[in-house]
Amino acid sequence: MRVNHVPLDPGGSSPGGGPFPDGGKDLASSPAQKQAAARAIEEHIEPDTQKAGDWADDETNAAVKAFGPKDGDGWITSGALKTAHEAWNGQVKNLMSRLASEKAALRGTDTVLRNTDFGVGAGVRGISPIEGY
Repeated sequence: MRVNHVPLDPGGSSPGGGPFPDGGKDLASSPAQKQAAARAIEEHIEPDTQKAGDWADDETNAAVKAFGPKDGDGWITSGALKTAHEAWNGQVKNLMSRLASEKAALRGTDTVLRNTDFGVGAGVRGISPIEGY
């Protein structure tokens, strides 16, 4: 997320001259930058997200136990925490899946774009009537 976002002017142009407010300078467009982004997801973001999820598991389980029944009575908070934690677990799993798909997409983008370029080039080349003369 960008903190210092430069809005488009009313004419629709941007300071960098492209469709992006900064001219796209921060886009990871080279294969090396895409691989670095995928590596960052794999080596930092995924493990750190998993650690945060595990920490929440431990802390929430302790709170559920603390508010749980003692001598037959317990707090309603215990059940509510358990329900909220189940929703949290689902969100963490969805986030981990999303990170994995983003990582795969970053690693596959260069191949997809290169194959598309070759396909378009071959298609354009085959249409030219000038080559028949």
